[in-house]
Amino acid sequence: MLNKAKLVGFAATQNPAAAKEFYGHTLGLPLVEDTPFAIVFEANGTMLRIQKVEALAPAGHTTLGWAVDDVRATIEHLMTKGVRFERYDPLPQDALGVWTTPDGSRVAWFKDVDGNILSLTEFRR
Repeated sequence: MLNKAKLVGFAATQNPAAAKEFYGHTLGLPLVEDTPFAIVFEANGTMLRIQKVEALAPAGHTTLGWAVDDVRATIEHLMTKGVRFERYDPLPQDALGVWTTPDGSRVAWFKDVDGNILSLTEFRR
């Protein structure tokens, strides 16, 4: 049943104006609508609803991620827009913050304006 339904992604924000700027301008996601309850973006065919909340305790793990063709080029592009990439001990990350997984995939993490952890993954081909 749900295997034929479209997935909807969710994140939350306490600062809707900053989240709208970050997801829309910094990450380049097209804005669908801004309602009293959520800012809605289109993420390559997936609806992403950034819920407007009064209080937020960001999770200590990745909440949203993107599969990219070239993680390093994507990082360099986002860095020009002010995105800072995270470092996690004890993972061996390179100068850009990329960790190469045991299977050869490459992953990097960054945070949105509310501290939600987001990721980029270049899966091994």
